[in-house]
Amino acid sequence: MKQYGAEFFGTFWLVLGGCGSAVLAAAFPEVGIGLLGVSLAFGLTVLTMAYAIGHISGCHLNPAVSIGLWAGGRFSAKELLPYIVAQVLGAIVAGAVLYLIASGKAGFDVSAGFASNGYGAHSPGNYSLLAALITEVVMTMMFLIIILGATDSRAPQGFAPIAIGLGLTLIHLISIPVTNTSVNPARSTGVALFAGDWAVSQLWLFWVAPIAGAILGAMVYRFIGGGNE
Repeated sequence: MKQYGAEFFGTFWLVLGGCGSAVLAAAFPEVGIGLLGVSLAFGLTVLTMAYAIGHISGCHLNPAVSIGLWAGGRFSAKELLPYIVAQVLGAIVAGAVLYLIASGKAGFDVSAGFASNGYGAHSPGNYSLLAALITEVVMTMMFLIIILGATDSRAPQGFAPIAIGLGLTLIHLISIPVTNTSVNPARSTGVALFAGDWAVSQLWLFWVAPIAGAILGAMVYRFIGGGNE
């Protein structure tokens, strides 16, 4: 239960910190943090939690990462469902807390997106479904390669959280204009449920694509990394 609790609170922090920066601070009058700030916020949530709970649960914070680690031979199948449930619940609670905070401002409109992921008319840059699909698959694939490589027993020890956090920052810098960056089904679910409408109807993509990308990334690393350690 300690592992599941760690995943719950870790994912809570990722969604509150990352999506919270997008909702509350990205375009704040005159001193907004912009896309660079939001990208850093997501990376910093993972970096800080990796050091805080990595030794407890492995700090997955992401159903796609858990599935990718299983596919890469680093995680037990029997732990997958409890981890995913804990992650999704943490994300939803974070979405609720963020909603309570954001709705305290006059003029708040959750239908504007609430940091939800989308494609087509709901992509920040109006990118198509195909573009969004490719982006999420490729970005999640690279994320898993970074995770598996940085945590390989042959890699320099103690630096994995930095590589993984900066990797997620880079992923956001690339893909926020396309999908608002998911690479994490829990993150997408946590805010989509409060945005409702189109965010929920497009949520399927942000489960399917990251999971497919994670499995692909695990396969690639098992090939280039020489299999299991």
